[in-house]
Amino acid sequence: MAFQIINSIISWFLKKRKHQIELFLKYPIEVQKELLLQLVQTAKNTEFGKENNFAAIKSHIDFAANVPIQKYETFEPLIERCRKGEQNLFWPSTIKWFAKSSGTTNAKSKFIPVSEDALEYCHMKAGKDMLCHYIHNNPETHLFTGKGLRLGGSSEVYEDNGSYVGDLSAIIIENMPFWADYSSAPSQEVALMSNWEIKMDAIIDETVHENITSLAGVPSWMLVLLNRVLERTGKKNILEVWPNLEVYFHGGVNFNPYREQYKKMIPKADFKYYEIYNASEGFFALQDINNSKELLLMLDYGIFYEFIPMTEYKGENSQTITLSKVKIDVDYALIISTNAGLWRYLIGDTIRFTALKPYRIKITGRTKHYINVFGEELNIENVEDALKVACNKTQASILDYTVGPIFMEGKEKGGHEWIIEFSKKPSVLGAFATFLDTALKDINSDYEAKRNLNITLMPPKIHQARDGLFYSWLKKKNKLGGQHKVPRLSNSRAFIEELLTL
Repeated sequence: MAFQIINSIISWFLKKRKHQIELFLKYPIEVQKELLLQLVQTAKNTEFGKENNFAAIKSHIDFAANVPIQKYETFEPLIERCRKGEQNLFWPSTIKWFAKSSGTTNAKSKFIPVSEDALEYCHMKAGKDMLCHYIHNNPETHLFTGKGLRLGGSSEVYEDNGSYVGDLSAIIIENMPFWADYSSAPSQEVALMSNWEIKMDAIIDETVHENITSLAGVPSWMLVLLNRVLERTGKKNILEVWPNLEVYFHGGVNFNPYREQYKKMIPKADFKYYEIYNASEGFFALQDINNSKELLLMLDYGIFYEFIPMTEYKGENSQTITLSKVKIDVDYALIISTNAGLWRYLIGDTIRFTALKPYRIKITGRTKHYINVFGEELNIENVEDALKVACNKTQASILDYTVGPIFMEGKEKGGHEWIIEFSKKPSVLGAFATFLDTALKDINSDYEAKRNLNITLMPPKIHQARDGLFYSWLKKKNKLGGQHKVPRLSNSRAFIEELLTL
Protein backbone atom coordinates (compact mmCIF):
# COMPACT_ATOMS: atom_id res chain seq x y z
CA MET A 1 0.00 0.00 0.00
CA ALA A 2 2.80 2.43 0.96
CA PHE A 3 4.59 1.57 -2.29
CA GLN A 4 1.46 2.39 -4.32
CA ILE A 5 1.02 5.76 -2.57
CA ILE A 6 4.64 6.78 -3.08
CA ASN A 7 4.56 5.55 -6.68
CA SER A 8 1.45 7.66 -7.32
CA ILE A 9 3.17 10.76 -5.87
CA ILE A 10 6.23 10.22 -8.07
CA SER A 11 4.08 9.57 -11.17
CA TRP A 12 2.16 12.80 -10.57
CA PHE A 13 5.39 14.78 -10.12
CA LEU A 14 6.89 13.20 -13.25
CA LYS A 15 3.98 14.35 -15.41
CA LYS A 16 4.12 17.84 -13.90
CA ARG A 17 7.89 18.14 -14.37
CA LYS A 18 7.93 16.73 -17.90
CA HIS A 19 6.49 19.95 -19.34
CA GLN A 20 8.89 22.17 -17.38
CA ILE A 21 11.92 20.13 -18.43
CA GLU A 22 10.80 20.17 -22.07
CA LEU A 23 10.57 23.96 -21.79
CA PHE A 24 14.22 24.48 -20.87
CA LEU A 25 15.33 21.79 -23.32
CA LYS A 26 13.55 23.65 -26.13
CA TYR A 27 14.38 27.21 -25.01
CA PRO A 28 17.59 26.92 -22.93
CA ILE A 29 19.00 30.38 -23.68
CA GLU A 30 15.71 32.13 -23.06
CA VAL A 31 15.17 30.25 -19.78
CA GLN A 32 18.63 31.28 -18.53
CA LYS A 33 18.19 34.93 -19.59
CA GLU A 34 14.84 35.13 -17.81
CA LEU A 35 16.28 33.44 -14.73
CA LEU A 36 19.12 35.97 -14.46
CA LEU A 37 16.69 38.88 -14.52
CA GLN A 38 14.46 37.17 -11.93
CA LEU A 39 17.42 36.65 -9.61
CA VAL A 40 18.68 40.24 -9.76
CA GLN A 41 15.16 41.66 -9.54
CA THR A 42 14.48 39.56 -6.43
CA ALA A 43 17.72 40.70 -4.75
CA LYS A 44 17.87 44.33 -5.93
CA ASN A 45 17.03 45.72 -2.47
CA THR A 46 19.58 43.62 -0.58
CA GLU A 47 22.80 45.25 0.58
CA PHE A 48 24.76 43.45 -2.16
CA GLY A 49 22.11 44.32 -4.75
CA LYS A 50 22.23 48.02 -3.91
CA GLU A 51 26.04 48.14 -3.87
CA ASN A 52 26.17 46.54 -7.30
CA ASN A 53 23.25 48.47 -8.81
CA PHE A 54 21.05 45.45 -9.49
CA ALA A 55 18.13 47.77 -10.30
CA ALA A 56 19.91 48.89 -13.49
CA ILE A 57 20.74 45.38 -14.74
CA LYS A 58 18.81 44.48 -17.89
CA SER A 59 21.16 41.95 -19.50
CA HIS A 60 24.19 39.74 -18.91
CA ILE A 61 26.41 42.54 -20.22
CA ASP A 62 25.10 44.83 -17.45
CA PHE A 63 25.46 42.03 -14.90
CA ALA A 64 29.10 41.32 -15.79
CA ALA A 65 29.92 45.04 -15.80
CA ASN A 66 28.34 45.70 -12.38
CA VAL A 67 29.19 42.55 -10.41
CA PRO A 68 32.74 41.25 -9.89
CA ILE A 69 33.54 37.54 -9.93
CA GLN A 70 33.64 36.28 -6.36
CA LYS A 71 35.69 33.64 -4.59
CA TYR A 72 34.60 32.44 -1.17
CA GLU A 73 37.26 34.57 0.50
CA THR A 74 35.89 37.78 -1.02
CA PHE A 75 32.29 36.88 -0.17
CA GLU A 76 33.05 35.57 3.31
CA PRO A 77 32.55 38.85 5.27
CA LEU A 78 28.91 39.04 4.14
CA ILE A 79 28.37 35.36 4.90
CA GLU A 80 29.81 35.78 8.41
CA ARG A 81 27.49 38.70 9.08
CA CYS A 82 24.55 36.60 7.91
CA ARG A 83 25.61 33.71 10.16
CA LYS A 84 25.51 36.12 13.10
CA GLY A 85 21.91 37.06 12.34
CA GLU A 86 21.95 39.93 9.85
CA GLN A 87 19.55 39.43 6.94
CA ASN A 88 18.81 40.93 3.53
CA LEU A 89 22.55 41.11 2.84
CA PHE A 90 22.72 39.13 -0.43
CA TRP A 91 19.30 37.41 -0.61
CA PRO A 92 15.99 38.91 0.62
CA SER A 93 14.45 35.90 2.38
CA THR A 94 15.73 34.77 5.78
CA ILE A 95 18.74 32.47 5.61
CA LYS A 96 19.24 30.24 8.63
CA TRP A 97 20.93 27.18 7.08
CA PHE A 98 24.63 27.04 6.25
CA ALA A 99 26.31 24.06 4.60
CA LYS A 100 29.71 23.51 6.14
CA SER A 101 32.09 22.62 3.37
CA SER A 102 35.72 21.89 4.19
CA GLY A 103 37.73 20.19 1.51
CA THR A 104 40.99 18.44 2.33
CA THR A 105 42.80 21.20 0.45
CA ASN A 106 41.86 23.83 3.01
CA ALA A 107 41.85 23.46 6.77
CA LYS A 108 39.48 26.41 7.07
CA SER A 109 35.80 25.56 6.74
CA LYS A 110 33.50 27.31 4.32
CA PHE A 111 29.93 28.11 5.30
CA ILE A 112 27.74 28.15 2.21
CA PRO A 113 24.35 29.87 2.63
CA VAL A 114 21.34 27.65 1.86
CA SER A 115 18.13 29.64 1.49
CA GLU A 116 14.64 28.16 1.66
CA ASP A 117 14.42 28.82 -2.10
CA ALA A 118 17.63 26.86 -2.74
CA LEU A 119 16.42 24.00 -0.54
CA GLU A 120 13.03 23.69 -2.22
CA TYR A 121 13.67 24.73 -5.83
CA CYS A 122 17.21 23.42 -6.23
CA HIS A 123 18.29 20.61 -3.90
CA MET A 124 14.89 19.02 -3.18
CA LYS A 125 13.69 19.55 -6.73
CA ALA A 126 16.81 17.86 -8.05
CA GLY A 127 16.33 14.87 -5.76
CA LYS A 128 12.82 14.38 -7.14
CA ASP A 129 14.06 14.86 -10.71
CA MET A 130 16.75 12.24 -10.17
CA LEU A 131 14.13 9.68 -9.16
CA CYS A 132 11.72 10.76 -11.88
CA HIS A 133 14.27 10.32 -14.66
CA TYR A 134 15.21 6.91 -13.32
CA ILE A 135 11.59 5.77 -13.11
CA HIS A 136 10.81 7.19 -16.56
CA ASN A 137 13.73 5.23 -18.06
CA ASN A 138 12.96 2.08 -16.07
CA PRO A 139 9.15 1.73 -15.87
CA GLU A 140 9.41 -1.83 -14.48
CA THR A 141 11.38 -0.62 -11.45
CA HIS A 142 10.64 -1.97 -7.99
CA LEU A 143 12.57 0.87 -6.34
CA PHE A 144 9.82 1.71 -3.85
CA THR A 145 9.12 -1.85 -2.76
CA GLY A 146 12.16 -1.39 -0.55
CA LYS A 147 14.34 1.40 0.85
CA GLY A 148 17.20 3.52 -0.41
CA LEU A 149 20.43 3.41 1.60
CA ARG A 150 21.75 6.95 1.89
CA LEU A 151 25.30 7.61 3.00
CA GLY A 152 25.87 11.22 3.93
CA GLY A 153 25.38 13.72 6.71
CA SER A 154 28.72 12.99 8.32
CA SER A 155 27.98 15.52 11.05
CA GLU A 156 24.73 16.53 12.67
CA VAL A 157 23.30 19.99 12.23
CA TYR A 158 24.21 22.27 15.15
CA GLU A 159 23.09 25.75 16.16
CA ASP A 160 25.59 28.58 16.01
CA ASN A 161 24.62 32.22 16.67
CA GLY A 162 21.01 31.42 15.77
CA SER A 163 22.01 29.77 12.50
CA TYR A 164 22.03 26.05 11.72
CA VAL A 165 25.25 24.53 10.41
CA GLY A 166 26.01 21.07 9.04
CA ASP A 167 27.16 19.46 5.83
CA LEU A 168 24.69 19.67 2.97
CA SER A 169 23.50 16.08 3.21
CA ALA A 170 22.70 16.60 6.89
CA ILE A 171 20.69 19.74 6.10
CA ILE A 172 18.76 17.88 3.39
CA ILE A 173 18.03 14.98 5.75
CA GLU A 174 16.72 17.50 8.33
CA ASN A 175 14.37 18.99 5.70
CA MET A 176 13.41 15.80 3.85
CA PRO A 177 9.69 15.30 3.07
CA PHE A 178 7.97 12.51 5.01
CA TRP A 179 7.61 10.17 2.04
CA ALA A 180 11.32 10.41 1.18
CA ASP A 181 12.34 9.85 4.81
CA TYR A 182 9.94 6.91 5.07
CA SER A 183 11.53 5.19 2.08
CA SER A 184 15.14 5.83 3.20
CA ALA A 185 17.57 4.01 5.47
CA PRO A 186 19.20 4.32 7.92
CA SER A 187 17.02 6.27 10.35
CA GLN A 188 17.57 10.00 10.71
CA GLU A 189 19.12 9.44 14.13
CA VAL A 190 21.81 7.17 12.67
CA ALA A 191 22.22 9.13 9.43
CA LEU A 192 23.17 12.23 11.42
CA MET A 193 25.65 10.58 13.79
CA SER A 194 28.85 12.59 13.99
CA ASN A 195 31.30 9.75 14.81
CA TRP A 196 31.93 8.15 11.43
CA GLU A 197 33.22 4.77 12.62
CA ILE A 198 30.39 4.24 15.13
CA LYS A 199 27.97 5.41 12.48
CA MET A 200 29.20 2.81 9.96
CA ASP A 201 28.43 -0.02 12.38
CA ALA A 202 25.05 1.50 13.21
CA ILE A 203 24.15 1.76 9.52
CA ILE A 204 24.99 -1.90 9.01
CA ASP A 205 22.96 -2.89 12.09
CA GLU A 206 19.90 -1.05 10.73
CA THR A 207 20.12 -1.99 7.07
CA VAL A 208 21.59 -5.47 6.76
CA HIS A 209 18.17 -7.11 7.17
CA GLU A 210 16.23 -4.44 5.22
CA ASN A 211 15.11 -4.75 1.60
CA ILE A 212 17.55 -2.22 0.14
CA THR A 213 16.78 -1.41 -3.50
CA SER A 214 19.05 1.61 -4.10
CA LEU A 215 22.26 3.22 -2.87
CA ALA A 216 23.18 6.92 -2.75
CA GLY A 217 26.49 8.46 -1.71
CA VAL A 218 30.09 9.27 -2.57
CA PRO A 219 31.77 6.23 -4.24
CA SER A 220 34.88 6.12 -2.05
CA TRP A 221 32.94 6.10 1.23
CA MET A 222 30.17 3.83 -0.09
CA LEU A 223 32.86 1.32 -1.03
CA VAL A 224 34.17 1.37 2.56
CA LEU A 225 30.64 0.71 3.86
CA LEU A 226 29.92 -2.10 1.39
CA ASN A 227 33.20 -3.83 2.21
CA ARG A 228 32.29 -3.70 5.90
CA VAL A 229 28.86 -5.15 5.10
CA LEU A 230 30.57 -8.11 3.39
CA GLU A 231 32.98 -8.54 6.30
CA ARG A 232 30.11 -8.51 8.79
CA THR A 233 27.85 -10.88 6.87
CA GLY A 234 30.48 -13.19 5.38
CA LYS A 235 28.74 -12.92 1.98
CA LYS A 236 30.65 -12.99 -1.31
CA ASN A 237 28.88 -10.02 -2.90
CA ILE A 238 26.32 -7.36 -2.02
CA LEU A 239 23.49 -9.04 -3.94
CA GLU A 240 23.63 -11.89 -1.44
CA VAL A 241 22.81 -9.30 1.23
CA TRP A 242 20.37 -7.16 -0.77
CA PRO A 243 19.09 -9.24 -3.73
CA ASN A 244 16.70 -6.53 -4.96
CA LEU A 245 19.34 -3.83 -5.28
CA GLU A 246 18.94 -2.16 -8.69
CA VAL A 247 20.61 1.28 -8.83
CA TYR A 248 23.42 3.34 -7.31
CA PHE A 249 23.10 7.16 -7.41
CA HIS A 250 26.63 8.51 -7.05
CA GLY A 251 28.54 11.79 -7.21
CA GLY A 252 31.27 13.78 -5.52
CA VAL A 253 34.29 12.11 -7.11
CA ASN A 254 35.16 10.59 -10.49
CA PHE A 255 33.56 7.16 -10.61
CA ASN A 256 35.95 5.61 -13.16
CA PRO A 257 38.61 4.44 -10.65
CA TYR A 258 35.90 2.61 -8.69
CA ARG A 259 33.74 1.23 -11.53
CA GLU A 260 35.34 -2.23 -11.80
CA GLN A 261 35.31 -2.73 -8.03
CA TYR A 262 31.58 -2.01 -7.93
CA LYS A 263 30.91 -4.37 -10.83
CA LYS A 264 32.63 -7.17 -8.93
CA MET A 265 30.86 -6.32 -5.69
CA ILE A 266 27.45 -6.03 -7.41
CA PRO A 267 27.57 -8.71 -10.15
CA LYS A 268 24.30 -7.91 -11.89
CA ALA A 269 24.23 -7.36 -15.64
CA ASP A 270 21.38 -4.85 -15.63
CA PHE A 271 22.42 -2.98 -12.47
CA LYS A 272 22.19 0.79 -13.07
CA TYR A 273 24.60 3.57 -12.15
CA TYR A 274 23.22 7.11 -12.15
CA GLU A 275 25.61 10.03 -11.70
CA ILE A 276 24.67 13.37 -10.16
CA TYR A 277 26.58 16.64 -9.98
CA ASN A 278 25.81 18.58 -6.83
CA ALA A 279 27.71 20.59 -4.26
CA SER A 280 27.00 22.69 -1.18
CA GLU A 281 26.52 25.64 -3.54
CA GLY A 282 23.84 23.97 -5.65
CA PHE A 283 22.68 21.04 -7.74
CA PHE A 284 23.85 21.45 -11.33
CA ALA A 285 23.39 18.37 -13.48
CA LEU A 286 22.21 14.78 -13.47
CA GLN A 287 22.27 11.68 -15.62
CA ASP A 288 18.93 11.40 -17.38
CA ILE A 289 19.58 8.36 -19.61
CA ASN A 290 20.43 4.77 -18.71
CA ASN A 291 24.10 3.80 -19.16
CA SER A 292 25.19 7.34 -20.08
CA LYS A 293 28.41 9.03 -19.00
CA GLU A 294 27.04 12.49 -19.78
CA LEU A 295 25.03 14.74 -17.48
CA LEU A 296 22.12 16.97 -18.43
CA LEU A 297 22.73 20.55 -17.25
CA MET A 298 19.61 21.55 -15.33
CA LEU A 299 18.66 25.10 -16.23
CA ASP A 300 15.66 25.80 -13.98
CA TYR A 301 17.01 25.24 -10.47
CA GLY A 302 17.45 28.95 -9.71
CA ILE A 303 21.08 28.94 -10.91
CA PHE A 304 22.42 31.21 -13.66
CA TYR A 305 25.56 29.87 -15.31
CA GLU A 306 28.62 31.59 -16.73
CA PHE A 307 31.76 29.95 -18.07
CA ILE A 308 35.47 30.79 -18.34
CA PRO A 309 37.50 28.93 -21.00
CA MET A 310 40.41 27.42 -19.06
CA THR A 311 42.82 28.60 -21.77
CA GLU A 312 41.87 32.16 -20.70
CA TYR A 313 41.46 31.52 -16.96
CA LYS A 314 42.67 34.36 -14.71
CA GLY A 315 40.65 33.66 -11.58
CA GLU A 316 38.54 36.61 -10.48
CA ASN A 317 39.94 38.73 -13.33
CA SER A 318 38.59 36.41 -16.03
CA GLN A 319 36.11 37.24 -18.78
CA THR A 320 33.04 34.99 -18.84
CA ILE A 321 30.70 33.77 -21.55
CA THR A 322 27.09 32.60 -21.27
CA LEU A 323 25.49 29.34 -22.32
CA SER A 324 24.82 30.60 -25.85
CA LYS A 325 28.55 30.81 -26.64
CA VAL A 326 29.93 27.57 -25.21
CA LYS A 327 31.53 24.99 -27.49
CA ILE A 328 31.93 21.24 -27.35
CA ASP A 329 35.18 19.72 -26.01
CA VAL A 330 36.46 22.90 -24.32
CA ASP A 331 37.24 22.94 -20.60
CA TYR A 332 35.42 25.71 -18.73
CA ALA A 333 35.59 26.97 -15.17
CA LEU A 334 32.07 27.23 -13.78
CA ILE A 335 30.62 30.50 -12.42
CA ILE A 336 27.23 30.46 -10.68
CA SER A 337 24.69 32.98 -9.42
CA THR A 338 22.06 31.33 -7.24
CA ASN A 339 18.78 31.65 -5.37
CA ALA A 340 20.79 31.46 -2.15
CA GLY A 341 22.53 34.77 -2.90
CA LEU A 342 25.85 33.61 -4.32
CA TRP A 343 26.71 36.10 -7.07
CA ARG A 344 29.13 35.30 -9.89
CA TYR A 345 30.64 32.73 -7.56
CA LEU A 346 33.71 30.85 -8.75
CA ILE A 347 32.94 27.36 -7.51
CA GLY A 348 36.28 25.87 -8.54
CA ASP A 349 35.00 23.08 -10.81
CA THR A 350 35.81 22.59 -14.48
CA ILE A 351 33.38 21.05 -16.96
CA ARG A 352 33.30 20.19 -20.64
CA PHE A 353 30.25 20.23 -22.91
CA THR A 354 29.68 16.99 -24.79
CA ALA A 355 26.49 18.16 -26.55
CA LEU A 356 24.62 21.43 -27.11
CA LYS A 357 21.15 20.14 -28.01
CA PRO A 358 20.43 19.58 -25.19
CA TYR A 359 23.31 20.90 -23.09
CA ARG A 360 25.15 17.88 -21.70
CA ILE A 361 28.40 18.00 -19.74
CA LYS A 362 31.19 15.99 -18.16
CA ILE A 363 32.99 17.09 -15.00
CA THR A 364 36.68 17.38 -15.84
CA GLY A 365 38.21 18.48 -12.54
CA ARG A 366 39.00 21.47 -10.37
CA THR A 367 40.61 24.78 -11.24
CA LYS A 368 43.17 24.13 -8.49
CA HIS A 369 43.58 20.38 -8.94
CA TYR A 370 46.22 20.12 -11.62
CA ILE A 371 49.99 19.91 -11.86
CA ASN A 372 51.69 22.53 -13.98
CA VAL A 373 55.01 23.05 -12.21
CA PHE A 374 57.02 22.30 -15.34
CA GLY A 375 54.54 23.32 -18.09
CA GLU A 376 53.10 19.81 -18.30
CA GLU A 377 49.49 20.98 -17.69
CA LEU A 378 48.42 17.65 -16.25
CA ASN A 379 44.77 17.65 -15.20
CA ILE A 380 42.60 15.21 -13.29
CA GLU A 381 41.02 13.75 -16.43
CA ASN A 382 44.46 12.92 -17.90
CA VAL A 383 45.44 11.20 -14.68
CA GLU A 384 42.21 9.21 -14.28
CA ASP A 385 42.38 7.98 -17.90
CA ALA A 386 46.04 6.96 -17.57
CA LEU A 387 45.41 5.14 -14.28
CA LYS A 388 42.62 3.18 -15.94
CA VAL A 389 45.03 2.05 -18.68
CA ALA A 390 47.72 1.03 -16.17
CA CYS A 391 45.19 -0.85 -14.02
CA ASN A 392 43.78 -2.73 -17.02
CA LYS A 393 47.25 -3.78 -18.17
CA THR A 394 48.34 -5.00 -14.72
CA GLN A 395 44.97 -6.29 -13.39
CA ALA A 396 45.24 -3.81 -10.53
CA SER A 397 42.59 -1.65 -8.90
CA ILE A 398 43.00 1.56 -6.91
CA LEU A 399 41.34 2.71 -3.71
CA ASP A 400 42.92 6.17 -3.37
CA TYR A 401 45.86 8.21 -4.61
CA THR A 402 47.48 11.63 -4.66
CA VAL A 403 50.16 13.20 -6.87
CA GLY A 404 52.58 16.04 -6.18
CA PRO A 405 55.68 17.52 -7.78
CA ILE A 406 59.33 16.72 -7.21
CA PHE A 407 60.98 20.12 -7.55
CA MET A 408 64.25 20.65 -9.38
CA GLU A 409 67.28 21.06 -7.12
CA GLY A 410 70.63 22.01 -8.61
CA LYS A 411 71.22 19.62 -11.50
CA GLU A 412 68.44 17.31 -10.36
CA LYS A 413 65.49 17.25 -12.73
CA GLY A 414 61.89 17.45 -11.66
CA GLY A 415 59.20 14.82 -11.65
CA HIS A 416 55.92 13.63 -10.20
CA GLU A 417 55.65 11.68 -6.97
CA TRP A 418 52.66 9.40 -6.50
CA ILE A 419 51.23 7.69 -3.43
CA ILE A 420 48.76 4.99 -4.46
CA GLU A 421 46.72 2.72 -2.21
CA PHE A 422 45.70 -0.35 -4.20
CA SER A 423 42.71 -2.53 -3.39
CA LYS A 424 44.29 -5.07 -5.75
CA LYS A 425 48.04 -4.63 -6.10
CA PRO A 426 49.92 -5.00 -9.40
CA SER A 427 52.32 -7.91 -9.39
CA VAL A 428 55.16 -5.63 -10.51
CA LEU A 429 54.94 -1.99 -9.41
CA GLY A 430 57.62 -0.98 -11.93
CA ALA A 431 55.50 -2.27 -14.81
CA PHE A 432 52.51 -0.34 -13.50
CA ALA A 433 54.64 2.84 -13.39
CA THR A 434 55.81 2.31 -16.98
CA PHE A 435 52.28 1.75 -18.29
CA LEU A 436 51.10 4.84 -16.40
CA ASP A 437 53.91 7.00 -17.78
CA THR A 438 53.31 5.79 -21.36
CA ALA A 439 49.58 6.42 -21.09
CA LEU A 440 50.16 9.97 -19.79
CA LYS A 441 52.44 10.65 -22.77
CA ASP A 442 49.77 9.35 -25.16
CA ILE A 443 47.06 11.45 -23.54
CA ASN A 444 48.88 14.75 -22.86
CA SER A 445 51.28 16.18 -25.44
CA ASP A 446 52.69 18.73 -22.96
CA TYR A 447 53.60 15.94 -20.56
CA GLU A 448 55.10 13.95 -23.42
CA ALA A 449 57.27 16.92 -24.47
CA LYS A 450 58.58 17.41 -20.93
CA ARG A 451 59.26 13.68 -20.57
CA ASN A 452 61.03 13.41 -23.96
CA LEU A 453 64.55 12.09 -23.27
CA ASN A 454 63.95 13.05 -19.60
CA ILE A 455 64.66 16.66 -20.62
CA THR A 456 62.56 18.23 -17.85
CA LEU A 457 60.66 15.42 -16.15
CA MET A 458 62.05 12.16 -14.86
CA PRO A 459 59.84 9.02 -14.85
CA PRO A 460 57.12 9.05 -12.18
CA LYS A 461 58.11 7.96 -8.68
CA ILE A 462 55.42 5.73 -7.17
CA HIS A 463 54.96 4.70 -3.54
CA GLN A 464 52.69 1.77 -2.80
CA ALA A 465 50.74 2.95 0.25
CA ARG A 466 50.07 0.69 3.19
CA ASP A 467 46.49 -0.47 3.59
CA GLY A 468 44.35 2.22 5.21
CA LEU A 469 46.87 5.05 4.75
CA PHE A 470 44.42 7.57 3.32
CA TYR A 471 41.76 6.55 5.82
CA SER A 472 44.25 7.18 8.64
CA TRP A 473 45.21 10.53 7.14
CA LEU A 474 41.58 11.69 6.86
CA LYS A 475 40.86 10.44 10.38
CA LYS A 476 43.81 12.39 11.74
CA LYS A 477 42.41 15.52 10.07
CA ASN A 478 38.89 14.76 11.40
CA LYS A 479 37.59 14.37 7.85
CA LEU A 480 36.11 10.88 7.81
CA GLY A 481 32.99 10.25 5.78
CA GLY A 482 30.42 12.35 4.03
CA GLN A 483 31.74 14.54 1.25
CA HIS A 484 35.38 14.70 2.35
CA LYS A 485 37.78 13.73 -0.41
CA VAL A 486 41.45 12.99 -0.90
CA PRO A 487 43.12 15.75 -3.00
CA ARG A 488 44.27 14.14 -6.23
CA LEU A 489 46.71 16.61 -7.81
CA SER A 490 48.61 19.52 -6.36
CA ASN A 491 51.34 21.96 -7.33
CA SER A 492 52.51 21.73 -3.71
CA ARG A 493 54.25 18.92 -1.82
CA ALA A 494 52.18 19.52 1.33
CA PHE A 495 49.91 16.47 0.99
CA ILE A 496 52.69 14.18 -0.21
CA GLU A 497 54.89 15.11 2.76
CA GLU A 498 52.07 14.59 5.27
CA LEU A 499 51.25 11.17 3.85
CA LEU A 500 54.89 10.07 3.70
CA THR A 501 55.26 10.78 7.41
CA LEU A 502 52.33 8.40 8.07
